[in-house]
Amino acid sequence: MLKVLVVDDDRGLRLSLRSILEQSEMYQVEEAENGQEAIAKVEQSKPNVVILDVDMPIMDGLTALKKIKQIDPSTVVIILTAHASIENAVQAVKEGAYDYLAKPLRADEVLQILQDALKAHQLISNLVLSAPTLMDGRQDFIGKTVEMQKVFHLIHRLSKVDTPVLIRGASGTGKELVARAIHMNSTRKKEKFVAINCSALAENLFESELFGHEKGAFTGADQRKIGKFQYAEGGTLFLDEAGDMPLAMQVKLLRVLQERKFTPVGSNREIGMNVRIVAATNRNLEEMIAKGEFREDLFYRLNVIPIYLPNLKDRINDIDHLVCHFISKFNKIHERKIQGLSPEAATLLKKYTWPGNIRELENVIEHAFVLETGDKISIASLPEKLLSKVGVTNHNLQMPVKNPLPYGNDLSNQNVSPQVGIIIADDKLDFSKHKEMFEREFITKALKTFNGRINQTALHANIPKKTLLRKIEKYGINPRNYMKK
Repeated sequence: MLKVLVVDDDRGLRLSLRSILEQSEMYQVEEAENGQEAIAKVEQSKPNVVILDVDMPIMDGLTALKKIKQIDPSTVVIILTAHASIENAVQAVKEGAYDYLAKPLRADEVLQILQDALKAHQLISNLVLSAPTLMDGRQDFIGKTVEMQKVFHLIHRLSKVDTPVLIRGASGTGKELVARAIHMNSTRKKEKFVAINCSALAENLFESELFGHEKGAFTGADQRKIGKFQYAEGGTLFLDEAGDMPLAMQVKLLRVLQERKFTPVGSNREIGMNVRIVAATNRNLEEMIAKGEFREDLFYRLNVIPIYLPNLKDRINDIDHLVCHFISKFNKIHERKIQGLSPEAATLLKKYTWPGNIRELENVIEHAFVLETGDKISIASLPEKLLSKVGVTNHNLQMPVKNPLPYGNDLSNQNVSPQVGIIIADDKLDFSKHKEMFEREFITKALKTFNGRINQTALHANIPKKTLLRKIEKYGINPRNYMKK
């Protein structure tokens, strides 16, 4: 359950809010009657959300807001205000409050704003996994995974300004996640977040896609179209892979950023725009400028607040935290109860160089979820490509051998078919690993016995067909190898 602290000197209003929140069974509610009491409870119980009145005795809401943000910038604060004090509420949002609620309160509005606020809070939490660095002049503000507070301070800072942001980093480092987190925690959060991939657009369609066009502007323009700038009005426009933008479009984008207006293709009318630009690129723009491939003036327009996202290979110590995040995510999606990585799998993940960065790691964990049958992700459920890169093959996954122990060979001399032999090393007694060895050998023997035919193998070896296919994929077995020629 999420902790919500309701702060108001009006006891009736506190009880009303408690009643609204506790009906949803999602929230655990605490109360405080002034700002000073609220500060003490924030320090003690660390609520996820504080619903805070502006006008209170002892300590007013605006003073309490600043102190709460100093204690924990990740705390979501929603301001309560009467219609006569809306200006105070707007000021509170500028100081770091998520939003405000005007009295008298409506239950649906309270629940909706809480839902939106927690979604924005989750985006910041996910942003921690990208470990961004804000470069401001000669100072570095680094948000490491183990230092969540610095990441919250970063988002808090970006949410107060409306200048362009340039996010730089290799593919898969989480650039769009950063852009969405910035938008959802800014004053534009209630407007649209519109993303456009500059590398996916044909050069002749670029201008139309950004600025729109009039009917008949060019061949095929059979109706008027609104461009992304107009569609994102009031919100945020995310220009992904901005380094792939054609030079001709760079000139036009620069003009839009300078003059805050644009002209649709085939039109003679200018349209004013109120859009925040967040751009991202995985390319070396400084080298492109030297080669004449990217405009220097546009670079400085976009590069007001750059964020650098490091490659995963440069932050190997973050892998454990990232893996926990993805395991939690896929446990919910696939309704599993995977508890983590085996020690061997954890070691191998840290040896890999991760050319696809966080996106590749997420893919690897989901791949393992499909194949893993135990409660921990083992080496055998990791992709073969990753294993081969770190020097692990199907052959050297197996244990050293000593005493043979044939399956089904007991005192009653029972006839078990197909008979399988597994090998156990005296100093390597590990049930999970030997279980996998048995499964691999059993399936191999069964396929050989039934000439590689899946249906026959499943029927006579008493294995559900879906299980058999999953194990075949898990162990990299090719049934064709066991068909009689």
